[in-house]
Amino acid sequence: MKFTLSLLTLTFISGSILLPIEGINKQAIASEGTPPATPSTELPVTLPLEEAAIVTPEETIETLATRVVLNLKERKVYVYQDDQVIANYPVAIGKPGWETPRGEFSVIQMVEDPQWKNPWNGRVSAAGPNSPLGERWIGFWREGGKYIGFHGTPGEHVMGQAVSHGCVRMRNQDVKALYELVQTGIPVIVQ
Repeated sequence: MKFTLSLLTLTFISGSILLPIEGINKQAIASEGTPPATPSTELPVTLPLEEAAIVTPEETIETLATRVVLNLKERKVYVYQDDQVIANYPVAIGKPGWETPRGEFSVIQMVEDPQWKNPWNGRVSAAGPNSPLGERWIGFWREGGKYIGFHGTPGEHVMGQAVSHGCVRMRNQDVKALYELVQTGIPVIVQ
């Protein structure tokens, strides 16, 4: 389920992200680099009352993924509905020293049009296809205030490489397609 939030600070393994919380802003601001010294705010645990009452149409339920599997060796993400692969996409993963974590996780965040804040000079890139985070963010890993997820990139030539600070980079068209297939709570297996 996707919903609009106002600003919430989250820290990636290599930086921080501001996510919208409760209707103040529809965008997010994220940065890669050294985490800030101040602790981050935790994600909301429960949905707003009006969101909890939304029923997904039956035809949408049939097309949603039941799990996502990231194969690090192949550098590909597979989207499953039950035991059938319904989509797969090439990805770029974490570079040596910043490896994408292995394990069983679930989608914990979904943000449309995230903005990137450069941790070295503080400049914020405009949201959109040329943002370093591309057009979608799908967070699946959290340790303390650090987050890792799938996101778009304008550098689509890096697919198949180990170049990120732990996140999974995807072509913008692919991360937008993945965003439409998943929802919070969907299992994400990184192997």
